[in-house]
Amino acid sequence: MNWNVLNSEEQLDAIAELSFTKPVVIFKHSTRCSISTMAKARLERSIQPEAVDFYYLDLLNYRSISNKVAELFSVPHESPQVLLIKNAECIYEETHNGIDMNEIVSQL
Repeated sequence: MNWNVLNSEEQLDAIAELSFTKPVVIFKHSTRCSISTMAKARLERSIQPEAVDFYYLDLLNYRSISNKVAELFSVPHESPQVLLIKNAECIYEETHNGIDMNEIVSQL
C-alpha cells in the first residue's frame, strides 16, 4: 500500500481538486483501536488500484482534520472509516468491519 499521509487541513482542498481527475480514498485510522488496525491490515494486504490515491489519517494526532473531513464531505465521523471521493464529493463510505478493498474497487 502506498499511503499519502494526511496531516494538514490544506491537503483537503488539494484532495477535493484531485478527485476531479482521479478517485481518492481517505482512510481514517485510530492507532489505539484493534478493529481499525485490522481494517488497515486488510487494505494493506489487498492490491491497490493504480488509478486511486490513498490517504491515511491518524485520528489521534489529527482529530481536527477528521472533523474537517466530516464537514467538507458531509459524512458523520467514524473510526475506522474509509471514504471514496470523486468530483469533490464522498460517493461511498464504510466503517469498521465493512471496510474492504473489493468493495471500494466496485464503487469506482
